[in-house]
Order: sequence, then structure tokens, then C-alpha cells
Amino acid sequence: MDSRITARTLVGALGGWRTRDPAYEALADGIRILCLDNRIAAHTALPAERELASALRVSRTTVGAAYQSLRDSGHIASLRGSGSVTLPRPRRDLGRVAAHDGAIDLQQASPAAWPGLAGIISEVATDAASIVARAGYDVRGAPALREAIAQRYRDLGISTTAEQIVVTTGAQSAIHLLATILVKRGDRALIETPTYPHAAQALRAAGARLVAVPVTTHAGWDLDRATQAFARARPGLAYVMPRFQNPTGRSMTGADEVVIARAAHDAGTVLVVDETTADLAIDASPGPPAFAHDDVIRVGSLGKTVWGGLRVGWIRADEDIIQQIVAARPPRELGTPEFEQAVATRLVPLLPEILLQRADLLRAGRDAVKDAIAAALPDWRVPDVEGGVALWVELDAPLSTGLVLAARARGVYLSSGSRFGVDTPHDRHLRIPFTAPSEELHRAVTVLAGTWPTVRSAAPVHGGDLLDAIV
Repeated sequence: MDSRITARTLVGALGGWRTRDPAYEALADGIRILCLDNRIAAHTALPAERELASALRVSRTTVGAAYQSLRDSGHIASLRGSGSVTLPRPRRDLGRVAAHDGAIDLQQASPAAWPGLAGIISEVATDAASIVARAGYDVRGAPALREAIAQRYRDLGISTTAEQIVVTTGAQSAIHLLATILVKRGDRALIETPTYPHAAQALRAAGARLVAVPVTTHAGWDLDRATQAFARARPGLAYVMPRFQNPTGRSMTGADEVVIARAAHDAGTVLVVDETTADLAIDASPGPPAFAHDDVIRVGSLGKTVWGGLRVGWIRADEDIIQQIVAARPPRELGTPEFEQAVATRLVPLLPEILLQRADLLRAGRDAVKDAIAAALPDWRVPDVEGGVALWVELDAPLSTGLVLAARARGVYLSSGSRFGVDTPHDRHLRIPFTAPSEELHRAVTVLAGTWPTVRSAAPVHGGDLLDAIV
């Protein structure tokens, strides 16, 4: 047995689980989505029926029936002496593998590869003899790639040397490495909510206690809450995504940055700025980098701009931080493959050209989703976003989890709003990436529109009291 989840933790993760009748199926659905999103890992022991019933304030019969439903669907098994344990997900639910032909997978917000990538890979392959003569991986990063990234920062107005860059296997690896060296068990870490789920997981894995600051599509960052959180919690690290934040699409204003930077400085907090979506402007050219004149740690990646399969990211930081990262890296991984670094070295100088193509692709996808929702689901609130990869859509009832499960049955794979929450379930929201082809996005919204009335009518209370009943 790998782990165990307590009743209290499970209740917090479930949030507003009572989305339909009978209650036991609603509870089973809530646990299913946690398993599908990997928020409950395989081989995790669930709480005993009596314990969970007490925490949820429902009958033990309800919990028992929910567990039986989960056994019937292959999500848990009951083991003698171990209780109920989650099972590995079926292969069709892993990664981006569709359950059947024609399925639409919108769980990951990554566009298709930049059209010129295959040509770049072919060019690099002609130099294969010199590449394979080397070690094959590098814990710091190839000098040519680090210099190309440093030049990119200099072009954006941020003085940077190659010695301030370490190349990683993607942004996720970069965040894990930073959490490893900057967070001690029990430290507080400030993070946005909703947020990039893997960032929250990385900080928790390092032992951090998360302090959440709300971000909304209409008002942006709650600066009063943020200022209070910095002053009271004095977090050792703060993780923010100030340009085209994932999933809300909001960007900080210059005034927002001043408030956050000052509060972090006064609290002695290291500010980690995730720039993986920062260049993905749609309606105008990207503005200046966030916190351009502040001493912050920056995380970047080619995953959103070029291709998710090109696992190349980086960290820009002071040289002493870079040295700590290099020293801490070998126990986790041996470095970034040299072939991918050689490809990335040719791509970084081409980013201005690449970003123009990305803007056209993302604009078409964004507008397709907005138009389709306006026509088919007019009661949903779709924010105006000027860049990024997704829309943080507000539903007219907090039933995101039930909608995601119902849409899966019809071949559309999405992540529920609760996947992105830190301290609240966000079940009134649904992240809809606009990185897929427009025709797929239209079909996905058509499925959601056909499914939503059934999900809505299955909720135990209707009309004006629905929110109070579920939240």
C-alpha cells in the first residue's frame, strides 16, 4: 500500500459533491473525478465507511453504496485487512489516449507542434554524429542553449548571462527543482487559486503548507488578500503566473506587480514567476515581461510555444540559486537530453516568428469556443482574454464535476474546475482550452450543450437555492 487519505482530506477535496440524486452516486462521481485527475493516486487507501460517513454527515449506507458503485466501475477494490483501495486508471484514461476514435481530449492545454518543428529536428539530426559522441544529457544545460535563452531575456530588457540559466526537462521539472531547494517541510508557500495543478502538487510534495490568493477573470488578483497573506504567513516562496494566468487568462497590471513585489520583499519571500504562457499574446504583441525590474526567479518552457513533446524548460535566477539547483538535481534526474537541447538552441532565436503563428492558431480556437458557447449555452459567462491557452468559463450552476463525467461518456475529455483549486473546489467553473482545431472545439461545445440540461436537472435542488445546496 503506497498511501492513505484521511476522511477530512477527502471531504475537503470533494468540495460540493452533492450534484445529483441518488446521493451515493453523486459521492461516487466525486471520488471518480479525483481518481481521474490523479488527485487521489492509485493504490491509495480510502477512509473506512463509518469514518467517511461521519465526516460527510451522511449515513453509512450512502458511503457503502458509493464504494460499491466505485467497485463496479473498476475505480476501487476492497482488500481484506486494507479496506477500499483505489486502482490504476484504465489505459484509455492515461495521458491523451482517447477512449475511442473521434474522442476529443481537452485535458491538456497544449497546441499542436509548430509547423516548422519537423524541419528543425531534421536539420539537427544531420549532426547526429557529434551529438551522440557526447554524454547525452547535462545537469546544467548546453552552453549554446543557455546563451540563446540569456539573449532572449536581454532582448526583452532583462540583463541576463548564461551563468544565470539552468536548462530543465520542461517547466514542471523546473518547479519541482525550485520547490526542492527553496521549501523546507512545514514552510508556507503562497500560490494563486485557481492555479496550475502541478505547481501546487510540487510544493505540497516538498512539504509546503499552501496559502492561497484568489484570482478571478473579472477582478484579477485579490491584492488585499495577497498583502495580508504575505504579512501574516511570511511565506518562504510565492509562485505566480502574472501573464495570461492558467486557467483564468488574466494578466497583472503594472500596479498589481508593484503591490506583489513590495509585499514579497517586505516578507522576505522568494518570488517565482512562471512565464510558460507569457508570450502567448493573441490580440496584441506581448508586453514587457512581468516584474522586469525585480529580483525574481523565472521559469520558462517551449512546451506551450513550440510543442508539448519538446521537454525543454529553464530557470533564470541568481548564480547562487543556479548552483544549488545543479547540486540538487542528480538525485532527481541526470539532466536534459542533448538532442532536445540542440533542437531548442535553434528554436529560441525563432520565437518571434513562432509566436506570430501561435497567435493566429490560438485566436481561431478562442473565437470558436466563444462563438459556440454564446450560441448554445448563453447562460454561461465567458471571459474576454487577450492571450494564453484556455477560457475559465463560469457555469450557471456549480456542477463542473458532474458535467465533466457526463461529457466523458460522450467522448469529450475535460478537467473539472476543482482540478485547479487550492482551498476551494471551483466547481462553478470549467477550463476549456482553445488549443485544439476549431472544428473539434465546436463539436466539444455541442456535446457540452447536449449534456448540460441532464446534469442540471439531476442536481438535488433547482432554481435559486441550487448554489446554497451544493456549496
